[in-house]
Amino acid sequence: MPKEDFVYFGDSRNAPYGTKNVEEVIQLSFNAIDFLLKYEVKAVVVACNTATSAAIEQLRQKYIDIPIIGIEPALKPAVELNKQGKLIIMATPMTLAENKFHSLMKTYEKEIEIVPLPCAGLVELIEGGILEGQQVEEYLKNKLEPYLDSSIAAVVLGCTHYPFISSSLMKVLNKETTIIDGSRGTAKQLKRQLKENGLLCEKKHKGTVEIYNSSNKEKVLELSYKLLNI
Repeated sequence: MPKEDFVYFGDSRNAPYGTKNVEEVIQLSFNAIDFLLKYEVKAVVVACNTATSAAIEQLRQKYIDIPIIGIEPALKPAVELNKQGKLIIMATPMTLAENKFHSLMKTYEKEIEIVPLPCAGLVELIEGGILEGQQVEEYLKNKLEPYLDSSIAAVVLGCTHYPFISSSLMKVLNKETTIIDGSRGTAKQLKRQLKENGLLCEKKHKGTVEIYNSSNKEKVLELSYKLLNI
């Protein structure tokens, strides 16, 4: 959707969400949408697996006038690969603990062995700009070591931070291992929702991207632009 204008809000001051309790995440999610509504947004993507797991239903009940799109670990496309081995789901502790994930896992657990892998601390590394090098590779090796000698069908990145360390992850995994994240599916769902509601932008010129962050630290904003390749 290159013609759309995007407003991005990163809540680095309160990161990570994945180690907080559900009530905190719900309130922070309300705060984030209230901030975005000041910019008259026409739809909201909850680009956080943890916030989706904890708060998406409450958000949709409160903000009934705009489409709200969530994100969840991309188990379906991973299962549809029909590969042999374990399906490893890397995510925050809260995402893996919530009923939303357990319901999703039950849908596919008869088809493939699913291994939930909580990755507390990984978001903090990424928020600190540590995307490659010894520290992040050692973290990933320690997490994945019990599974490296067995067959891995795919690794699902169940947190929107994790795609930024994909290159480091590939150094740890077998080169044949597929890495999957749900961002493309989320973008397609957003486009469908905008089209169905008559909100898809028809202007001819390219859209803009504005980035805001609760930390208000220059280095955090610089990192956001770098990570989003803007």
